Amino acid sequence: MSKITAAITAVGGFVPETKLTNFDLEKMVDTNDEWIRTRTGISERRILREPGSATSDLGTPAVLDLLIKRGIDPLEIDCVICATVTPDMFFPSTANIISHKVGMSNAFGYDLSAACSGFLFALTTGASYIESGRYKKVVVIGADKMSSIIDYTERNNCIIFGDGAAAVLLEPSTDGYGVQDSILKSDGVGKDFLYIKGGGSLRPSTVETVLAKEHYMHQEGKTVFKYAVTGMADVSAELLERNNLTGEDIAWLVPHQANLRIIDATAKRVGMPIEKVMINIDRYGNTTAATIPLCLWDWQDKLNKGDNIVLAAFGGGFTWGATLIKWGF
Repeated sequence: MSKITAAITAVGGFVPETKLTNFDLEKMVDTNDEWIRTRTGISERRILREPGSATSDLGTPAVLDLLIKRGIDPLEIDCVICATVTPDMFFPSTANIISHKVGMSNAFGYDLSAACSGFLFALTTGASYIESGRYKKVVVIGADKMSSIIDYTERNNCIIFGDGAAAVLLEPSTDGYGVQDSILKSDGVGKDFLYIKGGGSLRPSTVETVLAKEHYMHQEGKTVFKYAVTGMADVSAELLERNNLTGEDIAWLVPHQANLRIIDATAKRVGMPIEKVMINIDRYGNTTAATIPLCLWDWQDKLNKGDNIVLAAFGGGFTWGATLIKWGF
């Protein structure tokens, strides 16, 4: 019997219409366009402003886009995994809400939380369902409404993040396409440097936690940057070495869009020229779990069947990892 691999057979994406530019932010906090672009590479980001809208309203159109492109019925989907740190609610899961909105009523679903590495963790998990032979169609979503947890009076974080979602469909392949290998890692030391303090069982929501702004994301930028540069770059190099590959064998590097300097460091570490690196941080900012699949959505017309692609990420926790894919369509 031929080995079953999990191939990506369709990609869908969605970003809100509203743009928050650097010039808009100049009017909100003590910053300017040059300062932001020099340090992050970001010029604008998308924000989901419509009242009553949530992460599921980003993920739903992304999945619908995917299903239309693949030409399949929502009832054919077996499983839905949504990587997010901004769920609509603690429960039910955002994956279940998206499934209901899309009509994927035959699928089981759940959320996965690994911050900016969430999509890679979810992709590897979804691939294992396909590889087992038990399921035929798995949707993996990366979606975050980061504007819901950002303090727009705090200049260091509010300039970085945006809202967006993208999704991939995984199906069985016996021709060797799809997920080839993954190295995923985590280290709880990150809880002290990148976190949301309030709202969980440790610090339940109270008037005091709200007034203390404990429900906004907190980040110690210099420390996170140091860990991210070494973590994302080293794990990508480790992945290539383990598979006897070099940068010359890779068609595209798809890094998490956290910071242009981190992206550059990762590309240099694996020997990839910048023209072979997917970068859209300038237009979307850091959309957390959505950045990698949004790159695949943006670049899908430039991808060729059989291309070797490396996905790499680093996120709060800390979590980090890299995945090798052979493009399947």
